[in-house]
Amino acid sequence: MKTHLSSKIEALLFVAGDDGLTIKQLQFLTEAGVEDILAEIEAMAVRYEETETSGIMIKELAGVYQLVTKQQVACTIQRLVENPTVQSLSQASLEVLAIIAYKQPITRVEIEDLRGVKSEKALYTLAGKGLIQETGRAEGTGRAILYGTTSEFLNYFGLKNLDELPPLPEAAEEDQDNEGDLFMTKFQEAFKEEAKV
Repeated sequence: MKTHLSSKIEALLFVAGDDGLTIKQLQFLTEAGVEDILAEIEAMAVRYEETETSGIMIKELAGVYQLVTKQQVACTIQRLVENPTVQSLSQASLEVLAIIAYKQPITRVEIEDLRGVKSEKALYTLAGKGLIQETGRAEGTGRAILYGTTSEFLNYFGLKNLDELPPLPEAAEEDQDNEGDLFMTKFQEAFKEEAKV
């Protein structure tokens, strides 16, 4: 099945994001002629403009083409940007999430022992985003809450299951003082592309 030129241009502009692409770049990437690309961009711009159900349009600035949102949806986009539940995760939250992912089920006290600092706020943030959940109670005095990851965690990081988590280095290579950092480092390496907002 042949991919239409407009589909290629749309996909490339979407992936390029704020950087956009020039005609020369589009020509190289699509292997199409300049006239064909310009004609297709013009047709796409008209189609986006005339389609009320589309929230995007093509913008050209100094020879660079971008896909941008229409002014009519600015309020909706602003709510997304201002909503803390959809913002990217902080360093502390990622550390806690990595520890939970590899050590679950685990209590808050065990997480704090590994990190060496309090983790209540990070746990609250992660639960609010639906990335972790209570998975039960620990045996013994106090019956502490056990935490584990959710299906949303898998979706957030593009995993099919927990077996796809990157393997940790051998325990012998670990420095006990840097155990929390180890989790964070491996997690960030595997998910460098984490939730760009």
